Amino acid sequence: MSDLPQAVELTPAALHLRWPDGAAELPAARLRAVCRCGGCRARAERGEPAPAPAELVDAVPVGRYALNLIFSDGHDRGIYPWTWLRELGPVNAAA
Repeated sequence: MSDLPQAVELTPAALHLRWPDGAAELPAARLRAVCRCGGCRARAERGEPAPAPAELVDAVPVGRYALNLIFSDGHDRGIYPWTWLRELGPVNAAA
């Protein structure tokens, strides 16, 4: 099985991925909340609350291994590897 999705669609509300064995929809609010960039990790270690939900504005490829997601609150530091995105979203088997 390929580690890369066959299709990627971005809407303000969600990231839609089509994998060889099905599809997944990852809500923007969840993606923003689980960001693993240095700033977000430091915030979590200090016990500060997760950021308010934000919409997705853009998704920029990072090589062949990840996406850099950009949110409406200006956050643009999160790198989301394909393998992690696959783990985050349950895949609904293709019909």
